[in-house]
Amino acid sequence: MLERVLSLRRGTPSDDDGAAGGDESKTRKHASFAIRATNYMARTGYLWPCLILALVLLVIFSVIIHTRDLVCVSSVSSFDPASRLRFLGFDGLDSDFGSLGIPWCRSKHGKTVEWTSKDLLKGLEEFVPIYETRPIKNNMYGMGFDHSFGLWFMARQLKPDLMIESGAFKGHSTWILRQAMPDTRILSITPRHPEKYLKKGPAYVDQNCTYFAGKDFVDFGSVDWVLQISVGLKQALKAGFKHLVFEDNYDTGTGDHYSLRQICDQSYLRGGGHSCFKDGDEARVRSRRRKFWEKAVDIKELCGPGEAWWGVRGYMRDDFNHSNKAITHEQHFQNSRFVESILDVYWELPPVAGPSLTHQSRYDPARVTSPIVEDGRYGLFQRLGLSRLESSVFNGYTQMVYLRISEK
Repeated sequence: MLERVLSLRRGTPSDDDGAAGGDESKTRKHASFAIRATNYMARTGYLWPCLILALVLLVIFSVIIHTRDLVCVSSVSSFDPASRLRFLGFDGLDSDFGSLGIPWCRSKHGKTVEWTSKDLLKGLEEFVPIYETRPIKNNMYGMGFDHSFGLWFMARQLKPDLMIESGAFKGHSTWILRQAMPDTRILSITPRHPEKYLKKGPAYVDQNCTYFAGKDFVDFGSVDWVLQISVGLKQALKAGFKHLVFEDNYDTGTGDHYSLRQICDQSYLRGGGHSCFKDGDEARVRSRRRKFWEKAVDIKELCGPGEAWWGVRGYMRDDFNHSNKAITHEQHFQNSRFVESILDVYWELPPVAGPSLTHQSRYDPARVTSPIVEDGRYGLFQRLGLSRLESSVFNGYTQMVYLRISEK
């Protein structure tokens, strides 16, 4: 405060110098100098070269400022996926988004979920401080932040009477479900009981969870659901299962098992099907993207022998990877038709934030929907508390998907 007052005083003319007189003398000195300089350049012949140079510099400066404004506006306000890639500096890859497309499972009635992007943003704001209290800080090979948020958010939205998880690992997903629904019963089906991991480090065992694990392990398809659901959930027995969430909904050519996204990646669907010609446009585009994104796949990884499109790498895995079954293209097509016959809603969880914010390099943004927090919106990313998290927690995104199903 004192410094500011003193500064203002130093800028005030003294009583001996009139304010108007002081300003006039400064103007005259600057004007006379400008006139003398102009006359000198005119006499020596430097006037026009200097004016031309000044004009060129002005144009260059204006273009730079204008370009920066364009990048900021497009990345912040636009939901065009190409603008996200331009923001990252990959200008040459703009057209890739239209070339690759995003496969999307087609539902019977074209329904969608009840929640909106505003609900997702509000949920993020609430979930970040919850996630920071997680008991398992290093969940390598398990859920990262994106899927943890997705599971918590969907459980909160659906409010199920019973939650069943297949595969618990150290118990992180069980903990997420418990944070979302504190009083709801959980059934956990997993070969190894999470308490076994407590001997080596952090793990979570829920006291209100029934575990089919260890010596009590039973595969999902062999569980006596009549017995389990009769404990207060006769309505669910009558209607059957309706709400399903698949965490690892791997993109075509990736992952270690057959996924819904792969099943629906068919040529008769928008964004589906592929050209397996080694010298074709898709081969060229995929080859370029492979240099930037770890999960991007090229044609030789995607297609079968003789440039044949098989849709997947050829095997369906079951029983916690103990069963491997080869899939023919005909079976692949039939699987897609079956999914369409029972599917009411198909919704993929968007990435929490764009790659320029999370610094992830694993999933290919050309094959996912627009993130909840778009590239360039660092202020929002920071306000939600996402900047407090380590960048490694954003590397586990694999298109988590929610399905609502009913009879054919």
